[in-house]
Amino acid sequence: MLTVRRFLWKNEPLGDFLHDPRIHNGGGGMVSTIDDYLIFARMLLNHGEVNGVRILGRKTVEYMRSNHLPANLVPFSRWADGEGFGLAMSVVTDTEQLKFMGSKGNFGWGGMASTYFRVDPVEKLIIIGMAQFIPSGTHRYADDLRNLTYQALVDDTAN
Repeated sequence: MLTVRRFLWKNEPLGDFLHDPRIHNGGGGMVSTIDDYLIFARMLLNHGEVNGVRILGRKTVEYMRSNHLPANLVPFSRWADGEGFGLAMSVVTDTEQLKFMGSKGNFGWGGMASTYFRVDPVEKLIIIGMAQFIPSGTHRYADDLRNLTYQALVDDTAN
């Protein structure tokens, strides 16, 4: 029988984010605000440019959001049917296999505290969720967030 323990950290620091860590790793210890997350996602949606400032080259962003896994490694996890992996993010390679609504080529990732973002260049759409569930996956709210967002899209048929 599986036992799940849930607890609330009260005034418990998650780490010292003001000083350089002893060991650097891919994303460990990264913190941000929802405003900065949106700026980052807008920069990716706009091919490396945000607010008139070029942050990354267009080809760099294309490379980041392209699948780099061989076919035998796709999907890369049991929750990622239809998704490959680019640089630091998953990328939709097959919408028919996808467990959620979405467009081919949309990309994004989630963080330790169940933060979540997706960028969809086809729909020109950004989805950001800033839940604080630890460990990640405690509640898979991002599945619902993704589907609800796509279900809300309405095309203007008057033109």
